Amino acid sequence: MRAVGLLLLGFLYSVAPAGRAEIIDRIAVSIGNSVITTSELDREIRVTAFQNGEKPDFSPAHRREVAGRMVDQQLIRREMDLSSYPLPDPMEAEPLLEQLRMSRYPSNAEFQKALADYGITEQDVKDELLRQLTLLRFIEGRFRPGVHVSEQEIEDYFEKQIKPSAQSSNPAQPPTLENFRNRIEESLAEKRTDQEVENWLADVRKRTEIVFHQGVFE
Repeated sequence: MRAVGLLLLGFLYSVAPAGRAEIIDRIAVSIGNSVITTSELDREIRVTAFQNGEKPDFSPAHRREVAGRMVDQQLIRREMDLSSYPLPDPMEAEPLLEQLRMSRYPSNAEFQKALADYGITEQDVKDELLRQLTLLRFIEGRFRPGVHVSEQEIEDYFEKQIKPSAQSSNPAQPPTLENFRNRIEESLAEKRTDQEVENWLADVRKRTEIVFHQGVFE
């Protein structure tokens, strides 16, 4: 029954005026019982490119890379659903959108034109910003509390990574650990948190049936 269900989900159809079924979307990735469609993948590429001020890249390699990130996002979202993790208020995306607009576009007309040029809507950008905020808060709440950076690690990083370059750039003022402590601790904690997330995702991927439909990435 499951196989039949996935087969039926393989394509989404609309009926043309003459009664002929036309394919309007395809599955790019199957993740257990959920899917990522090609339209969702392409929209993600467009929105991300818009945020970064880059030209959308629809090459097979980049589509595969973006699809991989979307898989990880879905796995995290599934964990959030299972744990009933509280979601941000959708209105929290508004100031983020305004900040993005004001940083790049002198007027709303130019902002709207840029959206049209990328083939996306303002709501697409809001949804992406809210998704990013949701993932960030989940990671900070789920993984960051268990991360500990020792004093020895901070000192070692200072001696090996900070002190040599700081002394070279300003020999008259020797650097001190205290001037860099918070920055070093934050950097090390972020790297360790990222590693914890990746380790968790690697384990979840192993336990989840994930299928990349190769025709989409060729």
